[in-house]
Amino acid sequence: MQTLTAGGPGYGYIVRTNAEGQPAEALAEDIAYLRRVWEQVESKAATAGVGACLYEDLSLPLRAVRDLIRRDVERVRVDSRETCERLREFAARYMPALADKIEHYAGVRPIFDMYGVEDEIQRALEKEVPLKSGGYLVIDQTEAMTTVDVNTGSFLGQRNLEETVFRTNLEAAQAVARQLRLRNLGGIIIIDFIDMQDAEHRRQVLRTLEKSLAKDHAKTTVYDFSPLGLVEMTRKRTVDSLERQLCEPCHECGGRGMVKTAETVTYEIFREIVRAVRQFEAARLLVIAPPKVVARITDEESNAVAELEEFIGKSIRFQADAQYLQEQFDVVLL
Repeated sequence: MQTLTAGGPGYGYIVRTNAEGQPAEALAEDIAYLRRVWEQVESKAATAGVGACLYEDLSLPLRAVRDLIRRDVERVRVDSRETCERLREFAARYMPALADKIEHYAGVRPIFDMYGVEDEIQRALEKEVPLKSGGYLVIDQTEAMTTVDVNTGSFLGQRNLEETVFRTNLEAAQAVARQLRLRNLGGIIIIDFIDMQDAEHRRQVLRTLEKSLAKDHAKTTVYDFSPLGLVEMTRKRTVDSLERQLCEPCHECGGRGMVKTAETVTYEIFREIVRAVRQFEAARLLVIAPPKVVARITDEESNAVAELEEFIGKSIRFQADAQYLQEQFDVVLL
């Protein structure tokens, strides 16, 4: 058991449950940072006038340095000289041991292109994650939980099916741990590894997952394989996931991830036409819909349109509008 010095008489700290399992070095760094912040507040308070600001929340770059830089970080590169200087001053004042890790990037290529950050962000937003072996993960995030499905894909192995499954699951266990950190997925997570008959193989896959999660800053809890062959785990939710920070619900599908087919929309239009003529008087009708839907109606459903016109005793004209979404249409009475 190691005792951490609070920083002098009169100092006290509240340690939250998130600190459980954290190394003593990380806690010591947080204590040192808080002590220096409080010293700055006290120093300002001694000379500040009424209404002066003694402390305010940090900007995003400063919060990133405060929360993410640890001794295991090799370096931090910043492409803005002004921001880089602010970060260095902040680190020198509150985290002096880490100040030298901050460097200015003066390269010609954009820093995101230089290190492939843009490509990594795009890959982290996709559902499928390819594995080097040829297998892949399918990650689905819902309100209740996140599910990860492991598939062998084109990986056939060199011995037998059980060996192929085992190798794929081992690789998937490491990839899952990395994806959880990259995407900042929290809450309940269900991993559907490929079924394994060998109990020792299951044990090794679970151990690999736990070992890969050990470097995660967020608290994780992993449970054994369920009778259905699923691994249930939890990861402490800190902030919104990467997807919810960078994306918004699709305006066309309303966030469902699916849109109705042109055929489905066609029959909705036909039903709306019948409802409209029964409620209102009109000499003829105009239907405005997306080009794909109008093309289907005038081509494949031309006979149905003729029967409908005869049934309601009115002519129907169709107009394509590229501004309309797949499920959007208007029936106008003329």
